[in-house]
Formats: sequence, structure tokens, C-alpha cells
Amino acid sequence: MTVTVSMHFVNELFKGLPNSSTSPTRYLERAGISPFLLSAPHGRVTVEQFAELYRGLVNELDDETPGFFSRPLRGGTLKLLCLSMLDAPNLQVALHRYTQFFRILLDDFGYVFTLEGDFARMALVEHAPLLGSRTLIHELMLKLFHGIASWMIARKIPPILMECAYPQPPYSADYLYFYPGTVRFEQPQTAIYIDRDFLDHPIRQTKKHLGAFLKRAPADWFYVSFADRLLTHRVREHLARHLTTSGTVHSVADALHMSPRTLARHLKREGTHFQAVKDEYRRDVAIQALTCSEKPLISIAEALSFEDLACFSRAFKTWTGNSPAAYRKARTAGNAL
Repeated sequence: MTVTVSMHFVNELFKGLPNSSTSPTRYLERAGISPFLLSAPHGRVTVEQFAELYRGLVNELDDETPGFFSRPLRGGTLKLLCLSMLDAPNLQVALHRYTQFFRILLDDFGYVFTLEGDFARMALVEHAPLLGSRTLIHELMLKLFHGIASWMIARKIPPILMECAYPQPPYSADYLYFYPGTVRFEQPQTAIYIDRDFLDHPIRQTKKHLGAFLKRAPADWFYVSFADRLLTHRVREHLARHLTTSGTVHSVADALHMSPRTLARHLKREGTHFQAVKDEYRRDVAIQALTCSEKPLISIAEALSFEDLACFSRAFKTWTGNSPAAYRKARTAGNAL
């Protein structure tokens, strides 16, 4: 999975945590994240690194929502939640159980599930001020719902609309991959809308599938490709297969059976443009290679279709605020500690 996330998710994860003898630096190093990224402009980590960090905090604190709420959700809570949903006759009944589960467990937070015309709406409700980072909690708890719902019916459920009860964050370009669909900020409630027809789908998963699902959490919830619905995702998938041989706007448009102008128009409608999609893909592949492999910098540059190492270094610094050499050096230094 060559997807990265903003350091926002890492920095905000440490807010609300109880005082501990374990410093944030040690948590980061255990997850393979260099502490220098905490203050790096535009720093990013792989989804796997963030998931490893999240799991480390969960295990250390015995709280599956680490520091989010006034009451910790002890280890095994998510497993019990899923078990309570597995024998539901369809997704609608399962989601009712989902909301009831959190109503029983938490006093300061919950979900409200409603039907509105052709849509089903799951909203977040705060009954008291949240202990952790409010924006991060909203982001992750909505992803939790969406990830579990999609897994339950073994179908990718495309979000139709996401409403966010917070201002548009500087890293909102990530939402095109994490919350594919229309996104509106500064709304009265944080909520996600899905097609109502999905509610009739039967539950496809069983207990024997649950262990693998939980082991991968939360990595599998961050990015799911909707290439059948979003042109941005189709472009990214094409680049993943053909970057070195078919990575120009004209060649991609031709491969997708449209003109460059049509490609540009559709991408603009999704809130992006071709060069941004290409740069985001190359940035993510570069970060993955720098943090998870020993590939020489020149080899990474060539694989990403840069003319030379200098061009790659300039682009990478524009994307992340640091040179590729700095990323690799920091990782090596962190591993040596």
C-alpha cells in the first residue's frame, strides 16, 4: 500500500494521552518513525507506520481509542463490537447494534444513525468535551464506522457525502483518498452519508475472518481505492502500473479513453488536477522506499521518472519540506537509538 498520511495524524494522536514514563520518541521509534518528523514541515509517514504507532499506544495504554474519551475502551472492545454485529440479518440491523454498543460504553461520545430519503446517515455526537484531539477523533471514529460497515458486507461502500464539524484543515487534500466523495467543512455535525440500498445487504463475514481484520486495523480503513467511481483513483492506479512508460497527461488520458481536456475537467470536479495526483503518488512511493527499503536514492529517482537525482531531491523537498537524504538519514539515526 503506497499511501502516506500527514504528520497531523501522528502529532494529534499524542494529544490527550495520560502522563507516562514512556516518551513520545520511544513510541515513534517502535513504529519506525523518526522523531524529527514531529517538527518537519509537511512531514508524512506511511499508513503502515501510523497503524503501528496506533497499535503501540493501544497496547501500552490498554485503550483501543488511546486517550480519546473519559473512559478507556479496553483491549478486546472492538472484537466484541464486531462479534455483536456478525449475526445480524443485514447491514441496517448491524449498524443499529453499532450505535447501541457505543451508547452503552461511552458517556461523552456516540453515534446517531438516521435514514434521509435515498441516503443513510451516520453522525457523531459529543455529549461532553473530548479529551483528545477533537478533529482527529472525528476523523478516525468516522473511518472506524466506514471500515467496519464495508468489511461486514464485504463490499466497498462509497461515501456520498461527508460533513465535518470543524474548519478545513491544511492537509485536506488527503481527504480525496481517505474520504472519497463530497466533503463539506464547518458543518453542525460530523456525518457520513451512504446509499440506502447498502442497508439491505447481508452480513458476509464470519468469526473466522475477524482475527485478520482486527490485526490489520486501522491500516485497512485509511485508504480504499474507488477507481470505479473516482477518476483520481483511476489515474493513481494507472500511474502505479505504468508510471515509467505511460506517465504523461496525454498517455494517461489516452489509456483512460478520454482527451486530456476531459481528464482535466473531471479531475477539477473532484477537486484536484493531473500534476497533483502524479506528485502525490510519486511522493508516497518515495517516502515508502526511503523508510522501508535500502534502495539507493538514484534508483528511487529513476523509478519515479526523474531525469536525475537533483530533480528528485528538489521535488521531494517541495513535497515534504525535507530532502530525501534527510528522511533516510533520520530513519537510520532513529533505528540506531
